[in-house]
Amino acid sequence: MFPYRDHNPSGTVPVVTMVLIALNCLAFFVELQQGQGLDDFIRGYGLTPRRVFASTAPDPAPPVVWPWAPEERQVYSVPVWLTFFTSMFLHGGWMHLLGNMWYLWIFGDNVEDRMGHFRFLLFYLLCGLAAALAQTVVNSGSNVPMVGASGAIAGVLGAYLIAFPYARVSTLIFLGFFITVVQMPAFVVLGFWFLLQFFSGMGAMTLAETGGVAWWAHIGGFVVGMALLFVFQKPEAKRRAYVHSRFR
Repeated sequence: MFPYRDHNPSGTVPVVTMVLIALNCLAFFVELQQGQGLDDFIRGYGLTPRRVFASTAPDPAPPVVWPWAPEERQVYSVPVWLTFFTSMFLHGGWMHLLGNMWYLWIFGDNVEDRMGHFRFLLFYLLCGLAAALAQTVVNSGSNVPMVGASGAIAGVLGAYLIAFPYARVSTLIFLGFFITVVQMPAFVVLGFWFLLQFFSGMGAMTLAETGGVAWWAHIGGFVVGMALLFVFQKPEAKRRAYVHSRFR
């Protein structure tokens, strides 16, 4: 099941959503310039749970090779706490980046419209932080760096589920070699997505440490996004929701 568009027009231009997509793409472009130093780059700017609990002191980050001046390297000292944010803009590959940005593009515009630009940006960062904390606590002994925007985007999905549960979402359904398109309400598409994350996360807890999907980041971000919608949505949106619930 893969959503490829929703039928829920936004009333404003999703400026923040577009900027976030651009920043993620720019960060990935910087990753591509690292060459053989990519692993060190990810370890320096990704979030490693064991580092969080081992020390809060700054660690020297690996050199960054800037695309416009590949012969020059600048070294930064990145505190552990800052990796909670830098890790949100890094990705493990093209498919990781494209999948995350696709979900953000489909669902982010309506949530941004519901909250306003500044509130949405703060909401996005808080969801990403909550997602990172959830994964760090559950997998505190891991030495595998965590990267990706999916925790923050999971928060967007959680908010969308609460704000627009009956919005129609066109979804690709894969049946072996056959693909069909079905329109489903958002609560079915996103509810299925969350259940997949939850049961996968529960299953992953019984396995030895490996790389892969940060299931609990998705779960934590989604749940926090559902809750924070009520804090960050515009006051007029709260009133509309109240009137709708009273007189539907």
